[in-house]
Amino acid sequence: MINNIEITDRRFALSIGAGSDAIHKDPQYSYAVTNLSDGNGITATGFAFTVGEGNDLVCKAAQFYADRIKGREIEELMGDFGKTFNSLSNEQQFRWLGPHKGVVHLGLASVTNACYDFWAKKRDVPLWKLLVDLSPQEIVNTLDLSYVEDILTREEAIEMLRSQQSSRLEREKIIQLGYPGYDTSVGWFNYDDEQVRSNCKKAIDNGFTAMKLKVGSADPARDIRRANIVREIAGDNVKVMLDANQQWTLPQAISICNVLKRMNPYWIEEPTHPDDLLAHKILAAEMAPIKLALGEHVPNRILFKNYLQLGCAGFIQADAVRVGGVSEFITISLLSKKFGVPVVPHVGDMGQLHQHLVLFNHIAIGHEALFLEHIPHLKNHFVHPIKIQSGVYVTPKEPGSSCDLK
Repeated sequence: MINNIEITDRRFALSIGAGSDAIHKDPQYSYAVTNLSDGNGITATGFAFTVGEGNDLVCKAAQFYADRIKGREIEELMGDFGKTFNSLSNEQQFRWLGPHKGVVHLGLASVTNACYDFWAKKRDVPLWKLLVDLSPQEIVNTLDLSYVEDILTREEAIEMLRSQQSSRLEREKIIQLGYPGYDTSVGWFNYDDEQVRSNCKKAIDNGFTAMKLKVGSADPARDIRRANIVREIAGDNVKVMLDANQQWTLPQAISICNVLKRMNPYWIEEPTHPDDLLAHKILAAEMAPIKLALGEHVPNRILFKNYLQLGCAGFIQADAVRVGGVSEFITISLLSKKFGVPVVPHVGDMGQLHQHLVLFNHIAIGHEALFLEHIPHLKNHFVHPIKIQSGVYVTPKEPGSSCDLK
């Protein structure tokens, strides 16, 4: 039974330049942390990610939601979590502040993620193992499909999962092989050219076959120069992604992306405002065959559904510490699978939680094991930090979701 609740505001200083992008020039990586315990030795951790100010507001929202599950037995709670998620996300007073977005939805993510961690620890298995061993019906019971049932019904979601079971043995090899990573830290926005050059060489030496550069400079020539530096160092066989973090207007995006696509980026990420679906549709047509990646600032399954319906998202970057938590992440993964779009999560969790979720995506849903973003800056703050060997995530073995903080 969930007897004790503790919500904490955790903020972490970064080394100079780390984490910087065109919009967030000086971020402070922060977590609104929910700890749930049963008084019998199990303490679960979930969190939502922010970049500093406002983290305390997310904590207040998390407290509101956590108080509403106090006293519940975890197996009973998770056996029909979709209904609980629906009830909490539509609580009338907090819904007015969203709906399903912003501070309140981040607070719900923190609590939801703690519930999944509690469930896995109660069964004494890693979260990926818990999820892949659940039946299709048990998985769908944890989901809230409201507002996406025009595209994905409960029955269809169950059948999608069931249809993958006969072929999953081959995909389970990923557990031993590990999940490929990509280095997102080679080219933070505030790094100078020489640091970018040096980081690219280190990434290749460390076994990464994909890497990402931050763009969105006031002077487009800077972006073009840096992008060509990365391509020069990486060579043609390494995937290079470009991330503008929503900096450009549509006309700016069209102008600069038509130049940047000459260096053959694998994707261009968050090119403009995340609420402007039609701008993404126009830009996607302009950029073809180069694809757009988005999702870091898309807050819920409904907007992801709309992006998929418009056909302008080449890669879905749902983040379980940004949307409503693991439950909504899985819903988005199922939607993406139906539309044939790969899921490559943004990792506000630094990959701790998502290393479990991508294994589930691949094994149970049948998504391609493409790669998972790697950001190393908070590694020392986790009890069980992610392990990367030769550019590959080593499968976690400890019970839970790997989110416990020191």
